[in-house]
Amino acid sequence: MTELKLPSIDYAALAPILIMLGVALVGVLVEAFVPRRLRNGVQLALALVAVLGALTMVILNSDDRLLTAGQAIAVDGPTLFLQGAILILAAMALLLIGERSVERGGAFVAHAAVTAESSDDRRQAEGVGGTTEVYPLATFAIGGMLIFVAANDLLTMFIALEVFSLPLYLLCALARRRRLLSQEAAMKYFMLGAYASAFFLFGVALIYGFTSGIPGRTAGVDFATVHAAVSDSPASPVLLFAGMALLAIGLLFKAAAAPFHVWTPDVYQGAPTPVTGFMAACTKVAAFGALLRVFHVAFSGAAWDFTPVLGAVAVLTMLVGAVLAVTQTDIKRLLAYSSIANAGYLLVGVLAPSKDGLSGTMFYLVAYGFSVLAAFAVVTLVRDADGEATHLSRWAGLGRRSPFFAAIFTFLLLAFAGIPLTSGFMSKVAVFGAAWASGNAWLVVAGVVTSMVLAFPYLRVVVMMWLSEPGEATPTVTVPGALTSAALMIGVLATLVLGVAPAQLLDLANGAAEFVR
Repeated sequence: MTELKLPSIDYAALAPILIMLGVALVGVLVEAFVPRRLRNGVQLALALVAVLGALTMVILNSDDRLLTAGQAIAVDGPTLFLQGAILILAAMALLLIGERSVERGGAFVAHAAVTAESSDDRRQAEGVGGTTEVYPLATFAIGGMLIFVAANDLLTMFIALEVFSLPLYLLCALARRRRLLSQEAAMKYFMLGAYASAFFLFGVALIYGFTSGIPGRTAGVDFATVHAAVSDSPASPVLLFAGMALLAIGLLFKAAAAPFHVWTPDVYQGAPTPVTGFMAACTKVAAFGALLRVFHVAFSGAAWDFTPVLGAVAVLTMLVGAVLAVTQTDIKRLLAYSSIANAGYLLVGVLAPSKDGLSGTMFYLVAYGFSVLAAFAVVTLVRDADGEATHLSRWAGLGRRSPFFAAIFTFLLLAFAGIPLTSGFMSKVAVFGAAWASGNAWLVVAGVVTSMVLAFPYLRVVVMMWLSEPGEATPTVTVPGALTSAALMIGVLATLVLGVAPAQLLDLANGAAEFVR
């Protein structure tokens, strides 16, 4: 009789994940037992303490390089760097989620079961306290993201994908105003996300079939077995290529890369703006963290095969994001297409098979996360009696009416455009330099050209804010509360510091740019 042995588990290495998921469960209990009037403060404090505790454990584990939980979780440089990035950006997003002074009651619906456009819905929109279930949902999503970037086998990665995706589907439907638009966004995200998850799982099955028959190994979907199968498996390579393609569809969907990007503009526009910022920053870090691990660890031996295909996807993504951004009339949709274009630039870094490519991509993810969260923080402040004023025509003359916040938004747009002395410029230098050194000059040329195209819609907004006269329809900029002010200050300072003095973060990313195999 075969003796079963439990896998060894390093609980200290798993502590960031365990803290976030544990606090998410506590948050559910808070919803059941804490009086409603106290829940928002308790839930926000609990979530922020959890993020701080998890970040502390990431720092304490900074020297760890190991596989644990039956080799299902890899704790190495990229894992710890990306987990730290997710937690810091998530803390900023939680500040925006917890804000209750910019709009009375907050950005979230008071009762999710209220029928949209009904009299009850109109009453709750006037200032009843927003639902606090958003905090355990957000902490579950953060915990899933921490697992996603650390997953060392495809099944663990799939479970993590579902753990952080399902809460996001719900969060997108909880906007206080424009409920039908919010619910439509959530439904689109859920339906397309379900298809993407199915593609990913079918890809896992094909890869499992490809790993069968390796001399001296049993079939499996852990990355060491997949890596060995790429060079030694007697199975048909059709299984490998089809499996890689299906896995890529699932991951590229989360990364908002073309042609799997179609959900992004509608979801970014319809979701509550704090959730949009959370997705734009943290989900992108998680998605590209998984892409880096899958293609740099599991399928590195097939780089000659997948690089041209992913390169074509990168160019298409950059073109779609840049060209369609020019046509947008809503600021949230404009930032959505900007996010799509930035996914293309990040793919350029992913395809650079070098340490510089890995470190440059990780630096880009952090820099972009700070900037995009700050940008959405400004969007939450430009509002009228009906809520946020996101149509671009409403932003005309904003520089005359509120020069301070218009200047901040101008700076952030210049960072997205890659203007020197901003983090956006240093990010592009990092990924394009690595791609050029690895021989992917065609991707660099595509990136530079599309960056020039993408600068036009950014500069159009700048011109509209500063050179147009404010009209009766020009909204006011609400005085931000303490939480929004903190998130905005962190994002703007990080965008400036990483543009002027990026060396420390680049060195940190370079030191972390080595996977455990």
